[in-house]
Amino acid sequence: MNDTPGWASPGSAPSDGQDAGVPRPTEPADGTGPASKWSKEQPPPGQWSPPTAHGANRPPAPPPAPGWGGGQPNSNWGRPPAAKPGVIPLRPLGVGEILDGAVSTLRAHWRTVLGVTITVSVISQICNILVERYLLPDPPEVDPDATPSEALRQSVDSLQSSLLAMGPSLIITMIATLFTTALLTVVISRSVLGRPVTLSDAWHEARPRLPQLLGLTVLLPIMSAAIMTVAILPGLLLGTGAGIALSVILGLVACVVILWLMIRFALASPALMLERQGVIASLRRSAKLVQGAWWRTFGIVALTLLLTLLVAMIIAVPFSLIAFAVDGSAFSDLFSGNNPDFGWPFLIITGIGSVIASSITYPISAGVTVLLYIDQRIRREALDLELARAAGVPGYGSGRPGDSSARS
Repeated sequence: MNDTPGWASPGSAPSDGQDAGVPRPTEPADGTGPASKWSKEQPPPGQWSPPTAHGANRPPAPPPAPGWGGGQPNSNWGRPPAAKPGVIPLRPLGVGEILDGAVSTLRAHWRTVLGVTITVSVISQICNILVERYLLPDPPEVDPDATPSEALRQSVDSLQSSLLAMGPSLIITMIATLFTTALLTVVISRSVLGRPVTLSDAWHEARPRLPQLLGLTVLLPIMSAAIMTVAILPGLLLGTGAGIALSVILGLVACVVILWLMIRFALASPALMLERQGVIASLRRSAKLVQGAWWRTFGIVALTLLLTLLVAMIIAVPFSLIAFAVDGSAFSDLFSGNNPDFGWPFLIITGIGSVIASSITYPISAGVTVLLYIDQRIRREALDLELARAAGVPGYGSGRPGDSSARS
């Protein structure tokens, strides 16, 4: 008989090694004698079908014949559903599941997440307002009747003033991003395992990694600035029309190189935080995880950036309109062509809008980055098994204490 019962229909064909002339159990042995004592209520022949791979396109099983025991073949062919101890199922994720996981983390741990983002956003906005109000110099005056040479000089002065004004804001934003990334990475990694986390727990776990994360946060902009400088400097040194054209072309090439590097190193911060690696090692780790999935990573990062910008604009625009309505002088200066002198009402109202927008967009951006890192490790290194063990999912054993990969 066959070694795999159920894959051949009883009574429909001879078994392996059985001659067609051998009588069936329900047939008389000599064609004239009495029939076998087997039950006459046998399953109808030729209606069983073998299950296809993973249960795909399998026809429904026929109802059991009376007297056959009343059982049916198992209809749940294929893989069991993935374990989901936290905000994501422990399997390779789709784009929608990554975004949903980031939002689910915000909902599940809203006290901790908002405690982090609101605190950091309020402090950074207060610093921005004070710097803009008291430390930044007034922008240079623009003479509409200036000669071409004077207009060029005024443009250079305006560019220098703008860059100087952006400097403190970029530094404050970098520090705010540093703290939110560190703390939210811990919160999101706990939420994947379905574990509770408080603000003090997140701070206690993230604090030892802050120096390395600061080095990574500073290194990436410096790397981008160095690439751009090397690209455009030769053309600027020539000072001719051909030199300017060369600077523009090389500048565009540099933008492409910088974009490629930023996506390649997009997973460096969660690798640094969750694997306890150094700055250079985390960059190499990110490059290894993104290898072969650059376009997918780029698409998810670009989609997340677009969504966060839309959310920030939806929140910030009404507050800006209210601020212009309250601060009438800034509104009139804007339409008269003069540099608007923003007063305290304008700065405070727009600052409130920025705090609300940052409190929502920071968790989404950080969540997508961490979940994308986890997704790549699941795809490449079967991290889902380690996460299931760490979460205590039945059937996966127990997580080993101190296992960094399980904690991530």
